[in-house]
Amino acid sequence: MSGIQGKRIAITGASSGIGEAAARLLAEKGAHVILGARRTDRLETIVAEIRSKGGKADHHPLDVTKRDDAMAFVRFAVERAGRLDVLINNAGIMPLSFLEQDKVDEWDRTIDVNIKGILYGISAALPVMKKQGSGQFINLASVGGLAVVPTAAVYCASKFAVRAISEGLRQEVGRDIRVTIITPGAVESELAESISDPGMKEKVIKDYRQDLLPAAAIARAIVFAVEQPDDVDVNEIVVRPTAQGY
Repeated sequence: MSGIQGKRIAITGASSGIGEAAARLLAEKGAHVILGARRTDRLETIVAEIRSKGGKADHHPLDVTKRDDAMAFVRFAVERAGRLDVLINNAGIMPLSFLEQDKVDEWDRTIDVNIKGILYGISAALPVMKKQGSGQFINLASVGGLAVVPTAAVYCASKFAVRAISEGLRQEVGRDIRVTIITPGAVESELAESISDPGMKEKVIKDYRQDLLPAAAIARAIVFAVEQPDDVDVNEIVVRPTAQGY
């Protein structure tokens, strides 16, 4: 039996990219997946396709910047699946810009999605897992949380924060709840779509996103962390394209 068989796993940002790939792979391996995102039409399609292959899946609208949404999403997951074994905090954005461009609204949005979104997920799910006496958080960081590059100061700061929050959570929750950081390098995703400057977006795609991992590569890393025995906590996995130098 797979270590994933029968687990109930909720995923934020599940309408595309890593979230979608993780949902499909985890369902294929026997998990009951609960998908959350703002684009419910995309969620409906993914859930229907998972169910058509015999998998278990549900979806619920979710804006991770709203704490009430996070609470409702976790409640829905528990109501539909009976418990919550894993929460994958995957939702994220990457609106790159030079600080002198003063795109304060984008800075605020990055903080709201990438930092507060994860905190709201923890706030919603931690009491459930404590009551159960078991659970696992998987938080998506980035190699941007390991090093800073120009135009990415705020994005990198948000991913440094994900790593700090995750490590603090790991130390606090003790022996019953596992905490994993997944740190991807360049991956096929819609992250570049959040860059508002057309010239910047073109440059990022040209210079930094040529050698991309498929989202399925990160999904496999997530599967590896989830399927370990309960007494094994994989704390961090860094996955880069072989050709990526930073």
